[in-house]
Amino acid sequence: MTLTRRGGRRRLGLLLSGTLLLAGCGAAGAERTATATAQPTPSAARSFGPGAAGAGDPYFPSYGNGGYDVAHYTVKVRYDPATDRLTGTTTLRATATMDLSAFNLDLAGLTVRSVTVNGARATHARVDDELVVTPATGLTAGNGFVAEIRYDGEPAALDNDVLGTGGWLHTSDGAIALGQPESASTWFPVNDHPSDKATYDFEITVPKGLTAISNGVPKGRTTRGNWTTWAWSEGAPMASYLTTVVIGKFRVTTGEHNGRPVYSAVTTKVAEGAPDRSIARTTEVADYLESVFGPYPFDAYGGVVVADERIRYALETQTRPVYSASFFRQGDNTGVVAHELAHQWFGDSVALQKWQDIWLNEGLATYAEWLWAEHTGTSTVEHTFEQKYTGASGQVWRTPPGKPGVANLFGESVYERGGMTVHALRVAVGDTAFFTILRTWAAENQNGNATTAEFVALAERVSHKKLGKLFDAWLYGTERPAAPKPL
Repeated sequence: MTLTRRGGRRRLGLLLSGTLLLAGCGAAGAERTATATAQPTPSAARSFGPGAAGAGDPYFPSYGNGGYDVAHYTVKVRYDPATDRLTGTTTLRATATMDLSAFNLDLAGLTVRSVTVNGARATHARVDDELVVTPATGLTAGNGFVAEIRYDGEPAALDNDVLGTGGWLHTSDGAIALGQPESASTWFPVNDHPSDKATYDFEITVPKGLTAISNGVPKGRTTRGNWTTWAWSEGAPMASYLTTVVIGKFRVTTGEHNGRPVYSAVTTKVAEGAPDRSIARTTEVADYLESVFGPYPFDAYGGVVVADERIRYALETQTRPVYSASFFRQGDNTGVVAHELAHQWFGDSVALQKWQDIWLNEGLATYAEWLWAEHTGTSTVEHTFEQKYTGASGQVWRTPPGKPGVANLFGESVYERGGMTVHALRVAVGDTAFFTILRTWAAENQNGNATTAEFVALAERVSHKKLGKLFDAWLYGTERPAAPKPL
């Protein structure tokens, strides 16, 4: 993400407790009961209980949920900007990770009309922004299940503590669903934490004449009467906050690069010029980053430029970053494109396990901007580092990027000191080891989640150097570290 402001409110969560004892579920339960009858054991009856109403992230305890792992979402929504009304059906395929009597989904606002689990009607209840689903029978750990939720209403924005307004935003000609660290729950029920990545199919139906853009590979559109359905598919695992839908009128460009589709769009609310030229260089920037970080990790390229005063940032929505038009008011800006495209490797393909480690996303993406500037001849990495190192504010040094706290999650330290940490590592281990670290990190963790501790361990493994003191000083210290030097 690249941003220019912060603000907001945090979503409240719900903690559930209690257990439900069941003899078994379906054929598998019958087999277990028969075995237990022949050879009685203390575990003859399974103990079913509700999944946690939170993924356990220390920074955002109510985000996400426990007890299951989602593999795939199919999200079908119909939206009419004239009435600001959304009607949706979301189907998710998941696996229970414990014996579940009930499970939660994150859903902000909207009215749930029905829920089924494995084809059978399920009981559902709402508590704040949590949808609590109780299946007709318990869900056994290790077994897959399919849940379908039908819902409708006027989708609303979320104000969170660190970024300001996000989520579903009604615009003059459509809507924008965007935001970090959360946004997806404003338009579909979801396990809304990066630790539960999934693949997605989207079908977005809007009035004819409007464009509906989302993540992944475009799968075409169909028009019936006055409505057009746009289909998109993201086949690589994606964190829920990286999902997006942008509805409105756009200048759309399409093509193909390296055998992958390219789909980019610029809102017609801004004049043709710098925004169009800047995102037109998406594949050029991606090719350069590929030479540094390793193969581009996804099946599509693109970008979307929007113009809305509530969005003063760019976000690395997977395969198709969304940029505020404000980034291009002074002319062409490929630096922000480099930042958001670097996130396709670091933040999207290699995602966070917990929000405290946000520097892994933003520090590496910031460093990618410095590399791109050097590649284009506008500066050198060393010069940029020196400017940041000597000119950083006291707040940057007082705020440890490896443990910034919720209020500073997208603060200057995470970005600038995060980028300086990456350069300090480069100086310490040398270029050969450094670029091997970046490529290995991207390759070994592709489509997964990772932590700072794992990054440090990999850096030490590749460089054959002890780096604990370096990372402690740059990530967790509250004073300016000594200038970096080779180890």
